[in-house]
Amino acid sequence: MTLIDSHCHLEPKDFAKDGVDEREDVIARARAAGVGAMICVGSGASLAEVRNAVALAETHDDIWAAVGIHPHDVARIPDGALDEIERLALTHPRVVAVGETGLDYHYHHSPSDSQQEHLRLFAQLARRAHKPLSLHIREAHDDALRILAEEKAGEVGGVVHCFTGNLADAQRWVALGFHISFSGVITFKSAEPVREAAAWMPLERILVETDCPYLAPVPMRGKRNEPAYIVHTAAKVAEVRGMDPAALANAATGNTRRLFRL
Repeated sequence: MTLIDSHCHLEPKDFAKDGVDEREDVIARARAAGVGAMICVGSGASLAEVRNAVALAETHDDIWAAVGIHPHDVARIPDGALDEIERLALTHPRVVAVGETGLDYHYHHSPSDSQQEHLRLFAQLARRAHKPLSLHIREAHDDALRILAEEKAGEVGGVVHCFTGNLADAQRWVALGFHISFSGVITFKSAEPVREAAAWMPLERILVETDCPYLAPVPMRGKRNEPAYIVHTAAKVAEVRGMDPAALANAATGNTRRLFRL
């Protein structure tokens, strides 16, 4: 059984112990757990995250990169960042998606108008690059769906990563042409709406992810998350759908390969 972690963050600061970079051990554990590939997402308050994701993709055959600016950080984009992200999205063979980008109205770390402006810019970039979007949408599904419909983002598609919406939200994203990725959140006691959406989802639109180092799934709650733990998330998705875990893993892996053209 092979899985793909469709959304992970592998920053040096998050995977260091006593000053030692543990990421090669983390990657090795993922492979041993049956993770056949990883999409490393470079998006943050600077270009360091973007460059880290690209560097990992350049040095590991089973890692690819997504590049963007997180909606939390769009009010603080450094000079030249958008130009570099565009260049990478348009030309780099290991960059397979634009993002993560999106809207987050839970924290409002950046003003909503700035978030919406940059979501449009990244949707336009995705269409120019003919690459899918990796979307962060939290408590902002109405605006995000409206903007992406206006920008014809369904032509390139993409994925709503770490889905935390409900069944109605999932249905609208699928209708627009997007995939849904389930993270460790689906294992949380409070996540019944997410499980309801996972049970309904068309099988061909399901992805799985860790979003590591965050959101470790049950039974790993309280630990630093890592790609090897995706097996627990995939097992929960299979459970709520009444599916064989291997069949779910095979479907999600195929979906991820097709979406990102791996």
